[in-house]
Amino acid sequence: MELCSRSLMRFTTPTILLLFLLSCSTFTSTEAYDALDPNGNITIKWDVISWTPDGYVAVVTIFNFQQYRHIQAPGWTLGWTWAKKEVIWSMMGGQTTEQGDCSRFKGNIPHCCKKDPTVVDLLPGTPYNQQIANCCKGGVIGSWGQDPANAASSFQVSVGAAGTTNKTVRVPKNFTLKAPGPGYTCGPAKIVKPTKYVTSDGRRVTQAMMTWNVTCTYSQFLAQKTPTCCVSLSSFYNDTIVPCPTCTCGCQNNLTQPGSCVNPDSPYLASVVSEQEKRNSYAPLVQCTSHMCPIRVHWHVKFYNDLLMQAGPLGNVQSELLFQKDKSTFTFEKGWGFPRRIYFNGDNCVMPPPDAYPYLPNAGLRKNVSLLVLLITMLTSVAIQFICV
Repeated sequence: MELCSRSLMRFTTPTILLLFLLSCSTFTSTEAYDALDPNGNITIKWDVISWTPDGYVAVVTIFNFQQYRHIQAPGWTLGWTWAKKEVIWSMMGGQTTEQGDCSRFKGNIPHCCKKDPTVVDLLPGTPYNQQIANCCKGGVIGSWGQDPANAASSFQVSVGAAGTTNKTVRVPKNFTLKAPGPGYTCGPAKIVKPTKYVTSDGRRVTQAMMTWNVTCTYSQFLAQKTPTCCVSLSSFYNDTIVPCPTCTCGCQNNLTQPGSCVNPDSPYLASVVSEQEKRNSYAPLVQCTSHMCPIRVHWHVKFYNDLLMQAGPLGNVQSELLFQKDKSTFTFEKGWGFPRRIYFNGDNCVMPPPDAYPYLPNAGLRKNVSLLVLLITMLTSVAIQFICV
């Protein structure tokens, strides 16, 4: 019996170690998965609508199928690598940021000769003869869940030195998407069934010559190594104001990294802001705070409404929400009146630890609180403080 147990121990120890290593290798960042929007993505659809003597004309449409995350100014930037030696003869509704070396062409000069072109949207006010449907919004795209009418952006591209049939065309590769900064990872292009179009009178259906899709998914960790927002809490039944955790988005480090944050009362604020604009950096310039987040969301439960729905003078936006609760299960005890997760522009904000949430006091106020619970309502005000300068 003792010999069997020793043999089992010698066999089990390396086996357990191997299983542990395998389990560690399968761990991934939870920020790459959004529980509120597990199927959210950006899909880039290429529709070849006609053939040309040396290539094709395609309409490229960027669909934002995310529920909460939109693409804000300065907008999207789309890149790829050509499979062969393709060039872009012309574009409508978009443009490449660089033309590249087109010296091998003597007559008609292409719009872009780069092996890896980068395309951006045109700005509002673009001449009508350079526009197509869903273009020219400065690269700004709404989210599918909040603004489906503005959740797409399109441009048209005429490609030369390419295949002229379904069998000779080679799809581009190595797609990249910035919206406007990093955070998106794009998969390979996949040929799908051609898109079908219905005429305005609904009596005829046409279809693209060829269609391929590219799917891009978002990771908050890839977008920024540190969080972008935090949450502070307060309530009518407790005098404690729970602040954002210290150093949530970074720590004040002006001694070793001057300019990492600014004091709003500083006489040099204007010069710091202008210098930030010259660098054209996507990183926000923030006020010096204990949490160093560009966005702070303050969630306050009030017994009655004494706040107005308006923007404050210091970059505060206040609103109020009325929730209906089930009186058989709802309670203010142990911080259950507060949310466990808050998103801002689709990004997960850092919450205070659960044991720091405002708790109900002792029996003194429980009678008044129970009256509120009988009404099955809770009035909550949310103040969003924009700490970006």
